[in-house]
Amino acid sequence: MTLATLKEVLQPALAGGYAVGGLVTLGWEDMRAYTMAAQDAGLPLILQAGPGCRAHTPLPVLGKMFRHLAASVDVPVVAHLDHGYTFEDCQEALDSGFTSLMFDGSRKPLQQNIDETARIAEMAHGAGISCEGEIGFVGYAQGEASNGTDPAEAAIFARDSGVDAMAISCGNVHLQQNREGGLDEDRIRAIEAVTDVPLVIHGGSGVPVAQRSHLARTSNICKFNIGTELRMAFGTALRDAIAADVDQFDRVQILSQVEAPIAKAAGQALRALAPA
Repeated sequence: MTLATLKEVLQPALAGGYAVGGLVTLGWEDMRAYTMAAQDAGLPLILQAGPGCRAHTPLPVLGKMFRHLAASVDVPVVAHLDHGYTFEDCQEALDSGFTSLMFDGSRKPLQQNIDETARIAEMAHGAGISCEGEIGFVGYAQGEASNGTDPAEAAIFARDSGVDAMAISCGNVHLQQNREGGLDEDRIRAIEAVTDVPLVIHGGSGVPVAQRSHLARTSNICKFNIGTELRMAFGTALRDAIAADVDQFDRVQILSQVEAPIAKAAGQALRALAPA
């Protein structure tokens, strides 16, 4: 089995000048395609179960799926809870076999965020797994606006929360379908100057690939979350499969044609973060 904790894949990335892809899953077909892509590329993988995924499939089932996939490959695979909003979310993920818990207290006042995240980190570390926290709010395309991370607050959060990885807000936006924006590199440099905790970028699909690669190799950003561009690849492949044979009706047959295009897109995303 190659099941790994978040710390076990991010610390080598920090030392080696690269980043790991946190690929957002929604179902069996995409998570299997991501795992095969990581195996083909010889790169570590973080399989992520966010709120949308958890609304569709219960955490105990997701934990078994992630662990089964990790056992099928030779590369490290992290079973990661993405955007856990309560202690109960995180406890259930831990009990379900996840190896990394991301607690999102980014909407809360600084001290409350620190206190609640520290409680999750203590629980995770007591079980031998990892914890990611978030300081500064990452907004949503066509939705809530972002609140950029203050470097001074990031230093306090990293020191007092005990997290293994810290998600920051520096121009990134969730659910962005284009790459017309970019990250605020000055803010990133200011944050990494005050902490050596590995940094995480949520909303990685909206970041130009060239900037992802550059920052993966030259900064303390060790994890890029990527979901929207892979969901778009899934949608395109699904439409193509149905259009190629409009008489198809069998779910398994249709979805089996979707996995190869998703795996290709996932492989491209992972390789862009790999060591130079």
